[in-house]
Amino acid sequence: MALSLLMGTTRIETGILCMSIDAEGINGAGGGVLPLIIMQLRRLSIKITKMDNIMTFSRLMVSAVSLAALSATAYAGGTDADQSRIRLATTTSTYHSGLLDYILPEFTADTGYQVDIIAAGTGKSLKMGENGDVDVVMTHAPKAEQNFVEAGYGIEPRSVMYNDFVIVGPEKDSADVHDQKTIEEVFSHIAKTNAIFVSRGDDSGTHKKELLIWRQTKIEPNFGGYRSVGQGMGPTLNMASEMQGYTMTDRGTWLAYQAKLDLDILFEGDKQLFNPYQVIIVNPERYPTLNTNGARALSNWLVSEKGQSMINSYRKMGEQLFVADAKKTNS
Repeated sequence: MALSLLMGTTRIETGILCMSIDAEGINGAGGGVLPLIIMQLRRLSIKITKMDNIMTFSRLMVSAVSLAALSATAYAGGTDADQSRIRLATTTSTYHSGLLDYILPEFTADTGYQVDIIAAGTGKSLKMGENGDVDVVMTHAPKAEQNFVEAGYGIEPRSVMYNDFVIVGPEKDSADVHDQKTIEEVFSHIAKTNAIFVSRGDDSGTHKKELLIWRQTKIEPNFGGYRSVGQGMGPTLNMASEMQGYTMTDRGTWLAYQAKLDLDILFEGDKQLFNPYQVIIVNPERYPTLNTNGARALSNWLVSEKGQSMINSYRKMGEQLFVADAKKTNS
């Protein structure tokens, strides 16, 4: 088994492991070893806010992997205790918005299921689904999600909610982004003025959307001001603020972070910036030991009247972050 973690971008906080994962390095994971490591880290109840001491983190990982190995046989057997937990891979933008911390305690109260959250980009979340390392995914890249389902890795895709992407940048707006009429014009002006643009560069849904817009603009994003940072949405916003550059963000994460950023929304409203989210159950025919009942319970709850109402009621700075969007065909 090979497990590769990008240690420089790893942090553990409030009992949830939030990591950048080299999905290509997870081979022969047996449909569950990675989540076992995550659960063992939760049990260690250690909070690491800075990676100043790599040795401390290394010892933590060794302990977690050892504990996971001891538990692997029992976990693969699908015990009752295991089946009370659901492994959800979702986007860093969803995680950083705070929505899951708001709604999942209510889901647990209603169903008894506990949810272990693995926050990664959409591409890595779907890869974990392909590998059988999670029970369910919630992502925001329609084409990639369609491919995931058509390839037989996912079942029962359901629309859950949407928000939109916005372009944020410094108040001085040297690229005149605020005066542009279309998102293509925005990107074109940023490139022509060689302004700093901070890209997530992490194969997330946001990154996929950004690259699509560059292709439509017929501009290769290799100008001097372009910065690909390989980070989640929150860290990317922080970097853009520090560098006084531009970036594209989902509105939910922006509203959660804006109070501590020296940035403003400079462009919004283009129809191409629509940002839908789906929940997809990982196919149990490929991985029979997955907690499919729990995954389906979560999917059903998210599109239920109560789940949709809670999504609509979640606010930051007095603004609604997501719009519930369960389709009639979901039922």
